[in-house]
Amino acid sequence: MTIKAGDKMPSGSFGVMTDKGPGSITTDELFKGKKVVLFSVPGAFTPTCSAKHLPGFVDKAGDIKAKGIDTIACLAVNDAFVMGAWGKHAAVGDKVLMLADGNATYTRALGLELDASGFGMGTRGQRFALVVDDGVVKNVFIEAPMEFKVSSADNVLANL
Repeated sequence: MTIKAGDKMPSGSFGVMTDKGPGSITTDELFKGKKVVLFSVPGAFTPTCSAKHLPGFVDKAGDIKAKGIDTIACLAVNDAFVMGAWGKHAAVGDKVLMLADGNATYTRALGLELDASGFGMGTRGQRFALVVDDGVVKNVFIEAPMEFKVSSADNVLANL
């Protein structure tokens, strides 16, 4: 079942790249007592994700955080090494937390997986954004196939 407004975020963990190498962060560490924008891309370094989706959140991070958001996090079905490299390449700094869901475990728990095997990419995450307050989903923005509108930084910001 697909996550919806009012649902509690499922428990789990994500890979992250730290100064000491690959690490992890739990959903409690990410969401408990915080307001979080979690957005998902089908893949690091892919065209729309790299040219529009991630850069939009990097550019609008100050405006989004000014609306009371504690953390902006980017999720992709990639490993922590790829997400770390992509974050460096995109100069996210501390504006966006790069989260790896290497086996799509968390993405499946959200009900937002995507079969991208036709593109040679296997299981990936749909393009979406969630606004989460203390572990409870407040807003859900799921893109139609091949679209990039509702999960954009501009649309999320307009709905905060």
